[in-house]
Amino acid sequence: MPAFLITYDLNSPGQDYSKLHDAIKAQSSENLWWHYLDSTWIIVSNGTAGSVRDALMATIDTNDKLLVIKVGPGGWGTANMPEKANQWLKNNV
Repeated sequence: MPAFLITYDLNSPGQDYSKLHDAIKAQSSENLWWHYLDSTWIIVSNGTAGSVRDALMATIDTNDKLLVIKVGPGGWGTANMPEKANQWLKNNV
């Protein structure tokens, strides 16, 4: 199953991230998600970048920014990340 990088900027002060985070988790297949950076997630999903984006659009404001990109094997590198984060990437991307 493909993995998708999701990153966002919520532009309203005091924005509640819980609805967006719940929606991101709901888009992941078998509850496979990675969230070690503040506004960045990686999920494994049987959807497409467009379908993931469309599902998340309902949880953000019209002035917020959202990016969903399909990622694949060998296309990542990390620095100063916990071993658990790297292991997840090795197993799922």
